[in-house]
Amino acid sequence: MKHWTVAACATLAMSTAAVAAPAVASSQTAPPTPPRMAQPASAQTAPVAGAVYLGYKGSKIEVLTHRRDWTGLAVGGGALTGQFSASPDGKRIAWIDDRNRLHVKSAGGDRVIAKDALYIGPCATPAWTADGKRIAYPKKGTATATTVIVVGADGKNAVDSGKTIGICHLTWSANGRTLAGYAGDTRGVYLLDTRLRTSAKARGVKLANHVESLSPNGSRVVVNAIGANAEGGDGSWPLFTNPSIYETSTGKKIPIPVKGRLLGARYLNDGRLAVRVKGTAANTLVILNASGKELQRVTEPAKAKNLGLLNVLG
Repeated sequence: MKHWTVAACATLAMSTAAVAAPAVASSQTAPPTPPRMAQPASAQTAPVAGAVYLGYKGSKIEVLTHRRDWTGLAVGGGALTGQFSASPDGKRIAWIDDRNRLHVKSAGGDRVIAKDALYIGPCATPAWTADGKRIAYPKKGTATATTVIVVGADGKNAVDSGKTIGICHLTWSANGRTLAGYAGDTRGVYLLDTRLRTSAKARGVKLANHVESLSPNGSRVVVNAIGANAEGGDGSWPLFTNPSIYETSTGKKIPIPVKGRLLGARYLNDGRLAVRVKGTAANTLVILNASGKELQRVTEPAKAKNLGLLNVLG
């Protein structure tokens, strides 16, 4: 099999693979079933107003936001391996340097808010909550399961939120309770309940090298699933994926009722799903309600055609 995540994350991958039945996952036979969330009536017609995109330029990572006009922010240099996360509005970037420091960069400057982050390679990323107030990040250490710390964006009120094997491409549910991430060896996706401080493996996902999104209550996860002989990649955040959606408690694969070549899919905070479809001159965002009914089509700016999608703005 060729699904190891890679060079920079090889240490993480090997320590993960060494344990056949991780204690943090075995404490539950399956993830708890989250309550179903009713979709607000207003969400049926609320239009998408913009998006946050990702681009790679040399050694820099660019976060570009389009809402009528373009704005941008970049991080980069020798201290960065790709461990970054953009705030939901695209105005701040959390990133980890080679001295285990977690930074928050904005137009006003760059500030260190923690000094115990895991620096290991591009896959072990921090993650912003949907309200942009808190950041989850993997804590440095050598244990098979990694501790995840949740801290305020101002560096205050850090909390140990439990341990998980799935620390790659951490992603929050919009309700601020659940974190999802894939294992360093790509063998599955894990859900961390930050209230109970317990982790469990999501059903249905055998191999994945990207977690793109969680539904608002954590009941469904969007991943880039890969085959047994596929390369795991280097752990960097991808620009495009072939999205698959799974129910985290049952493992059921949920069909995406959108035609064309899909480039990704993301849940909005109200439960709608934004599906990105490849176009000739520009890509398109197809917005679906919780039942899979199409609500809106948005043609992206031509400038975004070769950029990755990080968030959709309502």
